[in-house]
Amino acid sequence: MYEIAQRVLVLETVPLREVVVTVGVPYEEAGEWSCPYRIDGLAGWEHERRATGRDALEAVEVALAMVRAALAGSHEAKEGLLHPDDTPPDRQRTQTVYVNWDKDRDIAYIAMKHEIVPGEAVRQTVSEDVVLDYGASGELLGLELLNAATRLPSEMRL
Repeated sequence: MYEIAQRVLVLETVPLREVVVTVGVPYEEAGEWSCPYRIDGLAGWEHERRATGRDALEAVEVALAMVRAALAGSHEAKEGLLHPDDTPPDRQRTQTVYVNWDKDRDIAYIAMKHEIVPGEAVRQTVSEDVVLDYGASGELLGLELLNAATRLPSEMRL
């Protein structure tokens, strides 16, 4: 399955476990749209399933509804062991960064959130080949990296 979305939930057992929800790219087959999904770590859901719809969007909507119903109806959720919106303090949550690399100028911008509004960065700090952009409350919004071809890890050089 080619993934388009994934969420990691915390299952409060000893030791802590993860429940990983994955939704795949919808596809058309014989005039019907399907969207694959799976829930790893929840008893009985470890294999790929699919939801169908009239078009790709409806297939995704049905898949998400099926996932919500499966999670809410699970004995883990009913026993209060499944926590979709928080991570225990001793665990780190993986965060997404957004990388835009201008190969011609060899400059990369690594944003800490999906979209930074023009004017949102109110302060910059320059250090060697890096420019850090900060928001009004002091949060790091992103960084501009010069000489990106030699400074970016290979998995970020797409």
